Amino acid sequence: MTRLSRAVRGLLTALATLLAVTVASPTARAATDTTAPANFVALRTVDPTILQEMRYFTSHNFVGERIDGYLQPLCILTRPAAEALHQAQVKLLREGYSLKVYDCYRPQRAVNHFVRWAEDLDDQVMKSEFYPNVDKTRLFEDGYIAEKSGHSRGSTMDLTIVRLPARPTRPYHPGEPLVPCYASQDQRFPDNSVDMGTGFDCFDTLAHTLDPRVEGRQRDNRLLLKSTLEDLGFVNLAEEWWHYTFKPEPYPDTYFDFPVSSKSLVSTD
Repeated sequence: MTRLSRAVRGLLTALATLLAVTVASPTARAATDTTAPANFVALRTVDPTILQEMRYFTSHNFVGERIDGYLQPLCILTRPAAEALHQAQVKLLREGYSLKVYDCYRPQRAVNHFVRWAEDLDDQVMKSEFYPNVDKTRLFEDGYIAEKSGHSRGSTMDLTIVRLPARPTRPYHPGEPLVPCYASQDQRFPDNSVDMGTGFDCFDTLAHTLDPRVEGRQRDNRLLLKSTLEDLGFVNLAEEWWHYTFKPEPYPDTYFDFPVSSKSLVSTD
């Protein structure tokens, strides 16, 4: 190889390295930031009437313990998603309903917690409620657990509808008998939401939004949530009746890792 060829090759290598760093750095920086970008907000500052039952701050979830990164029971979203959710709430309040969120922004460290749990095949404490018909070895293959989540981009939320006036949901007591998430509403863990046919985070095909086995009032409730949100720019994940993403996302390719805490936000006023 000539001296000129070596010089050209070295220059091209340097440029490729610089380009890779330039492209990757926004996501890499976001993954280690302790504070959110300025347009992330606490949902309560945009609409304090939307109910919040942040399941991953509690032990009532498929893992069975509070999830890493949830320092407060707080819904955080990008401002466009929060404002669109407020518009949906205004529509539902007129009909005697309220939205209730189970999860909103989810830090990458929480997703990592899910992955570690899924890889531990001996930990099946919550199987009887959340994945009674799914072998834990198939959680990745069947798409229930993944190494990245749209929630970490800040515009995805898990939610349901509650008939007003809302009755309080009793607290979960660790170790209490578990009932399958697809059992009838009067048998599964009590939730003050309308009957959606399954509980939240039910790892079962019955949780697919338009599963034909879900009929009558349960299907109507799912369609009420779906139509209300889709009219305002939200897109449903077909496999989960509770999962919606506001489009267009401000951060479609960035997965954040700041904690779920008011201290992570620039302002909560």
